[in-house]
Amino acid sequence: MAKSRQRLSNQDPLLSPTAARSREWDAPARWTDYLGPEMTSPLSSSSTRSIYHDGQPQGTTPSQSHKGINMQWVVQLTEVAEGLMAKMYRLNQLLDYPDPINHVFSDGFWKAGVFPNHPRICVLLSKKFPEHFSKLQLERIDKIAWDSLQDHAELHLQSLEPWLQLLLDLMVFREQALRLILDLSSTVITLLPHQNSLILHAFMDLFCSFVRVNLLSQKMPRKMLLQTYNLLHAMSRNERDCDFYHRLVQFIDSYDPPLKGLQEDLNFVSPRIGEVLEAVGPIIFLSTDTRKLRNEGFLSPYHPRYPDILTNSAHPLRAQDLANVTAYREWVLFGYLVCPDELRRVTSIDIALVVLKENLVLTLFRDEYILLHEDYQLYVLPRILESKKMAKSGRTKQKEADLEYNVAKQVEKMISEVHEQAIISCDVIHRERRILLKQEIGRMVLFFTDQPSLLAPNIQMVFSALALAQSEVIWYFQQVGIASSRSKTTRVVPVDIDPNDPTIGFLLDGMDHLCCLVRKYIAAIRGYSLSYLSSCAGRIRFLLGTPGMVALDIDASLKGLLQQIVHHLENLPKPQGENISAITCDLSDFRKDWLSILLIVTSSRSSINIRHLEKATVSTGKEGLLSEGNAAYNWSRCVDELESVLSKHGSLRKLYFYHQHLTAVFRNTMFGPEGRPQHCCAWLGIASSFPECASPIVPEEVTKIGRDAVLYVESLIESIVGGLEGLINILDSEGGFGALENQLLPEQAASYLNQTSRVSIPSYKSPKGTAGFPLPGHESFPENNGSIKMLEAAMQRLTNLCSVLNDMEPICVLNHVFVLREYMRECILGNFRRRLLGVLKTDNDLQRPTVLESLIKRHISIVHLSEQHISMDITQGIREVLLSEAFSGPVSSLHLFEKPTDQHTGSATESVCIWYIENIIKDVSGAGILFVPIHKCFRSTRPVGGYFAESVTDLRELQAFVRIFGGYGVDRLDRMLKEHTAALLNCIDTSLRSNRDVLEAVATSLHAGDRIEREASVKQIVDLDTVIGFCVQAGLALAFDRLLAEASGAILEEGAPLIHSLLAGVVKHLPDGVPEKEEIKRMRTVANTVGIVSDHDSVWVRSILEEVGGASDGSWGLLPYLFATFMTSNIWYTTAFNVDTEGFSNNIHCLARCISAVIAGSEFVRLEREHQHRQSSANGNASDGMDHELSSHMSPEASIKSTLQLFVKLSADIILDSWSETHRSHLVAQLIFLDQLCEISPYLPRSSLETHVPYAILRSVYSQYYADTQSTPLAILNASPRHSPAVLLAHASPILRHPRGDSPQYYGHDPGYFKGSSSHSQEHLYDADIGSLRSMDNRQRNGRRSGPLDYSGSRNKVKAVEGSTSGSTGPSPLPRFAVSRSGPLAYK
Repeated sequence: MAKSRQRLSNQDPLLSPTAARSREWDAPARWTDYLGPEMTSPLSSSSTRSIYHDGQPQGTTPSQSHKGINMQWVVQLTEVAEGLMAKMYRLNQLLDYPDPINHVFSDGFWKAGVFPNHPRICVLLSKKFPEHFSKLQLERIDKIAWDSLQDHAELHLQSLEPWLQLLLDLMVFREQALRLILDLSSTVITLLPHQNSLILHAFMDLFCSFVRVNLLSQKMPRKMLLQTYNLLHAMSRNERDCDFYHRLVQFIDSYDPPLKGLQEDLNFVSPRIGEVLEAVGPIIFLSTDTRKLRNEGFLSPYHPRYPDILTNSAHPLRAQDLANVTAYREWVLFGYLVCPDELRRVTSIDIALVVLKENLVLTLFRDEYILLHEDYQLYVLPRILESKKMAKSGRTKQKEADLEYNVAKQVEKMISEVHEQAIISCDVIHRERRILLKQEIGRMVLFFTDQPSLLAPNIQMVFSALALAQSEVIWYFQQVGIASSRSKTTRVVPVDIDPNDPTIGFLLDGMDHLCCLVRKYIAAIRGYSLSYLSSCAGRIRFLLGTPGMVALDIDASLKGLLQQIVHHLENLPKPQGENISAITCDLSDFRKDWLSILLIVTSSRSSINIRHLEKATVSTGKEGLLSEGNAAYNWSRCVDELESVLSKHGSLRKLYFYHQHLTAVFRNTMFGPEGRPQHCCAWLGIASSFPECASPIVPEEVTKIGRDAVLYVESLIESIVGGLEGLINILDSEGGFGALENQLLPEQAASYLNQTSRVSIPSYKSPKGTAGFPLPGHESFPENNGSIKMLEAAMQRLTNLCSVLNDMEPICVLNHVFVLREYMRECILGNFRRRLLGVLKTDNDLQRPTVLESLIKRHISIVHLSEQHISMDITQGIREVLLSEAFSGPVSSLHLFEKPTDQHTGSATESVCIWYIENIIKDVSGAGILFVPIHKCFRSTRPVGGYFAESVTDLRELQAFVRIFGGYGVDRLDRMLKEHTAALLNCIDTSLRSNRDVLEAVATSLHAGDRIEREASVKQIVDLDTVIGFCVQAGLALAFDRLLAEASGAILEEGAPLIHSLLAGVVKHLPDGVPEKEEIKRMRTVANTVGIVSDHDSVWVRSILEEVGGASDGSWGLLPYLFATFMTSNIWYTTAFNVDTEGFSNNIHCLARCISAVIAGSEFVRLEREHQHRQSSANGNASDGMDHELSSHMSPEASIKSTLQLFVKLSADIILDSWSETHRSHLVAQLIFLDQLCEISPYLPRSSLETHVPYAILRSVYSQYYADTQSTPLAILNASPRHSPAVLLAHASPILRHPRGDSPQYYGHDPGYFKGSSSHSQEHLYDADIGSLRSMDNRQRNGRRSGPLDYSGSRNKVKAVEGSTSGSTGPSPLPRFAVSRSGPLAYK
């Protein structure tokens, strides 16, 4: 809005009626605000400017000249109409789209700041229009509002002034446009499309714009605006009305409703409009006849009857006219609406019927429309009925009266019935037309892609195809959401427009491809056009020299213009070689001169008119002069204005006003059954033209439309990447690639075999149905053919979409650039990250690592399939995602840097590690987690989540974990295990500190042999069972970390065998001195994490104690005594040994692992601290230093061994002392526990146990556990109370029979034997039989990996045949054995 017009005052000369009349033709001054920098019209902007400057004074009125000024006003007033409608549209937006007809105004209307927020007064003024406010006694209606208006009159005037100026401009525009339309209709001889199409289009565009402006003005509150402004003006100007008040009242009243005023004002041009509409009828009929368009090849690049003739010369002019058929339809709708008398022409009924039947609304401006059929029934039908009544009254001749009556009756019937027909058939008609255009444009794209040299000769046909497709696409979105009331009832019926119509995508894609082809071969089109114009110059020169033209008395000005035309065409640059694209020529002067000729020869005031020229030149048998000139005009625009012509016919910028519907239809059709991935390019490309919709006279529109265009693109990209994710996830589902690589889990295979074995042979059916889950290869069955085809279609669509997005040009919307390749990359990587995090857990429980690994590999294979069609490295991105999800900090034993505090990564690793700690180590779900030494895994009595514990903890699963998360995942899990174990060790430290005095008393009593004192002291130890539980849990952590280290070592050896062998070689030569250097310590830790160090547990515990500063108190010297008191716990009464697992039912075997590791680790730490203390306090000589160094080098192993032997001695004493006739059920479990401790600890040979517990007792215990029985499971917890343990064990021991024939026997009867006595005969027995034991060990290594006893071959054979089990987990009578073939135990 120009600042010069922001305020209206009485002193403004434009506002007085006389000044307005004197300057209403001074367009450059009056319409400056409404004219953009570039004036768009059916004519070229350059030609319009040239007409304007063609030697005519700017202030000349139309009566002064007929040669050029009329055309200038036509083009300029059409542009002014666009500006007026843009301002009215903006006002309606500000006022929240009011309904001034029914006086309905929303809250947003009053809060917009345009009208005073006093609804009662303002609405009353509107309702009582045109009554003057002085007659309404407004102060009585709302006294408070009246006083407020008087107080703020000037402020309200300022807000209303610019919009009142708009109302005044509408009034002046009406006067000027009517005068110009009358002038053109009365002076132009012919307005037929085949004779004078250029001037016809300009005239009809002005006519339609005039109608649009006045129809749209009905949607703005004109009455309230004028009345409120006049009231405020009178309040501030001493009760005086504004000067233009009465003129505006008359203007608004005459156009209330607007159609009434339009029919009266345009009555004088009605016959000319009728002629024009009759003339365009054949083209409209042709456009609706899809069969004729298809069969006769109007949109085909080759001759329909002669396919060998590739250039379509059958009907080029009519095919070219199809480009204007959209405008012709609008002319018909607007023409018969404001000139209803023309419907009484005989041919007009069919024309109106065809157009009305396929439309429900009539678009006024952007997305503003009127309901077409309702207005025809309200404003056209009464005029027809009136003419019918007049014809029936006989005011004309009888014959003419009958004809007029019959025609009026037919029109009445047509208008009454066509609404129902339109509701039913309009979508069907347009769908059929869209299908035709989809097929024709698709063939056209293929043809011109293959034969680009034929694009230029058929460029006019391409424009026609684009215009038809543009019309159909815009019509589709204009009708979405329209509700129309039926003609005979008041019921509102929603129009059924299919939002899933896939033809829209095909049309958009075809238009996009055609526009791209035109832009690609623009140089060839320009070259062909220049060649045509050069040949046209010769034809026009020949026509000018014909006898008929020579005989005409042509005045000098017209003759000069004709010669100038020939001069322009003959002086065109000649295209040579490949320099066509470098040729620049401006043909605006040629078009200006030709329009000047048309204005002269079509004027009724000219002595030489169009009919004279046609008669003078058409006798030659060739095209007439006007036909040649008009063709040259059109081809000239393909030289220097091809882009603007292409934009006119192929631009879809109007779809901005329906962009929400665009998004919905795109989502419904893009990934539907008939959707095509390549269509997304066209859907996105539309947004580039959206900012062109912004009107230059409303500056804020540029920002809003640009923002909406960006949001539209982002919304579509979100849908596209969502579809891309969907395709990937379809392929990555169990019904996708998962169905092709289906494998049975071990438990599924076992279930399948069990169910198959139960099926009787006669009634045997397919095992596939019996098992209840698909078997490998099921996809090959015929019934699964559909799913395989679905997979193939999904793969094809995925690869096509990736290829299309990769090749798509960047989408530019204002200063935003969207590169689809980048979005696609982020989509694939983001989807992979979500997929990774999603498959980690199943129903909040951990997925099996092997299954997780296979799922990740499957997803990556799909990504690799997509990557083949993308010019980007997606694999590197996948690696980065895996790294970011695995990295939760630097590897403690390898990296020295610190993790940034703001780095939030490793969520996948974190969740998996937490699950292992909570559910396996801590067993928070109470699933009965049990470590199984023989199988190196954990088991559970019930599922932990979806799986049993062994399914997620064996070596195979942990190796999969290592492969997925790498060293970072291993280190994170190791650190969490260390943190948990450190907390448990702290509990041991707390127990040592709190029970120090008691433990000292226990130690004294143990060494003194005072059983009573010892038992009394042990009872004073606080929470002994709790400490045992903590130690068992620490043993579980040690076992788990050992398995993790073995898995890491296996993966390292598989992936980097050189590094693995290097570490293994280095570890053998690492010195064991105390203290260790930092480098040696780090090397040992690294080797320990991959399971290369032999004593994994002690090194691990040692590192924990060093990190937390544990074992620093003197109370740790009492550690073996604390551990020895564990033998007095009641936990042993519920402890049972299981042969199948070689462990105890309550994980007590993990206690042995904990005791061994904690004693060894604490001794290492203690010795290091003692060494440091000696270093700091030593004052001796060098030899003393060497002695200290030697002792520190030798002391760790010896110290650990002595401490462990002390623990064994104390424990054996407590065990054997606690035996009695009534308390002996714990004895066997404790003896096996000590034996397992000797086996676990590398510092404690089994021979050290012999000093305290004879080998024969242990051998007898194991032989009874491992002996075979067919029916009775073995258990020795509850024996007969009639025998002492010694007698029981002696009687239960089998007679030893050796292959050599000697059969030494051993019986122990002396209870004192359990105090640790030993005999030479026992050792001899051991030495004699150790050879046979070792020979059997090689054959039976899988029978018992950690136990001390081997089985004979015959026993194993019997076990394999009979399938019996030898595990013992509960109390049972102790069976007797006569013979045992098991050899003696092998001790280290």
